[in-house]
Amino acid sequence: MSHKPTQGHHARKRFGQNFLHDPAVIDRIIRAIDPKPDDNLVEIGPGLGALTVPLVKACGHLQAVELDRDLIPKLNAQAAGLGELHIHQADALRFDFASLQTNQGRLRLVGNLPYNISTPLLFRLLNQADCIQDMHFMLQKEVVERMAALPGSRTYGRLSVGMALQARCEPLFTVGPGAFKPAPKVESAVVRITPHHESSAYTPSVEAVTAKAFSARRKTLSNALQGLLSRDEIVACGIDPGLRPEQLSPEDFQSLAQQLSQKGKPDAEPKITDEGNS
Repeated sequence: MSHKPTQGHHARKRFGQNFLHDPAVIDRIIRAIDPKPDDNLVEIGPGLGALTVPLVKACGHLQAVELDRDLIPKLNAQAAGLGELHIHQADALRFDFASLQTNQGRLRLVGNLPYNISTPLLFRLLNQADCIQDMHFMLQKEVVERMAALPGSRTYGRLSVGMALQARCEPLFTVGPGAFKPAPKVESAVVRITPHHESSAYTPSVEAVTAKAFSARRKTLSNALQGLLSRDEIVACGIDPGLRPEQLSPEDFQSLAQQLSQKGKPDAEPKITDEGNS
């Protein structure tokens, strides 16, 4: 196919690179994104251009953020004559995506995200959600399952709560290891994330409550939150302190966080890392 990636570049372990090469998977992702000429599209980690070329063709223009400077000439060569490609050589974890917003409207972000930075990057992007229309990402399947998990499920945790309070998360389809070079040891999944654009419900207090609660997910809530909220303070939120953390809804955690905020702490910027099953 015309958007087959360039050969000759070896994936770099330190960048977490696994290059997508399966034409059927590429086409399915492009159909899910449904790019239009007036979209303000931004690709994170374009790699060898498997998604870049069809996106430039469909939209006529594309901005991309790529850390590996050696890939940039290859990407520019592939997109030559197809449309306008502007590549920012930068670390997506430190990049100011709001700076890319134009009068074309909010950004549509796409990408095959490196597994080693996916969770902190998602929360960094949601902190900039005012400038984002939607996101279509390829992620580790396990991460997508945790993002979309409902209360009571084995995979429900801090990531599930943080996502639910900030966005609508729709898992779209699973992708096997054979779609990548080199093939990862895990399955991947494509997910659509649509941010809520009201004021952020994910505060430092929500981060503090969920971090403490899910670090002791098998304990009752009153035991898990010992030292942060008392049994009486939990009851004041209308929540049974005998429940386990995984039984609480995202809104319950929001109520607990509001109770914590009234005590005057914490005031740190919320930070999420890839916390496994917590």
